[in-house]
Amino acid sequence: MDSNIILGIIGPNQIIIILVIVVLLFGAKKIPELMKGVGKGIKEFKDATGKEEENKKDENK
Repeated sequence: MDSNIILGIIGPNQIIIILVIVVLLFGAKKIPELMKGVGKGIKEFKDATGKEEENKKDENK
């Protein structure tokens, strides 16, 4: 599937609806904690992929 097609389907109205549902499900106090956890996960993923690329470069030398 083309990513442009997926992005074309989701408009501003749908994003607002999704955000309202997230706030109702998790509550306003939990959202910063969730985003902090997501941020840590993304950082760990980037660090791991960076180390993997370094290992591949070292093996090719």
